[in-house]
Amino acid sequence: MVIVMPYGNIPVKAFGEEMLIVFEKELKQNIIPFVEKNYRVKTDAQSRALAGLSMGGIQTLYAGVNNTEMFSYLGIFSSGWIQPMQSDLANSQYEFMKNKASKINNNLKQFWISQGGKEDIAWKNCQSMMAKLDEIKIKYTYSEYPGGHTWPVWRNNLYSFAQLLFK
Repeated sequence: MVIVMPYGNIPVKAFGEEMLIVFEKELKQNIIPFVEKNYRVKTDAQSRALAGLSMGGIQTLYAGVNNTEMFSYLGIFSSGWIQPMQSDLANSQYEFMKNKASKINNNLKQFWISQGGKEDIAWKNCQSMMAKLDEIKIKYTYSEYPGGHTWPVWRNNLYSFAQLLFK
């Protein structure tokens, strides 16, 4: 497994859709082609995962869900659409997901959501997101590891998520 960790702090307004569009474009036009050119990797969706924590989780939600023909595994760590700041964006994404629920559920082998318990700053946003995913019938797996919005939680998330990949 090759792990690629790009710097996701795009130089535009944080947490807005513009940042997410730029991230998705960078991922598809630069990062993935660079990896495929320079490393011996499989290039099909079944052999590709996308995961992120906190803001990277929002980037994964956006780029991953909008491109399930490119990724079969998504990992969202300590994240969820930020309410009320991202309400419009979240609502448009939920509408997209509702309309593409069958495709999303069929394409994703694993849509893994995790967080660091009730002390995680993303707790409420994540709980709201999962309720909406349940409502629109998007399948996911939920995992919780106590410790808040911290590196020990995310190390555990990566350890747990990585074991589910490429089976």
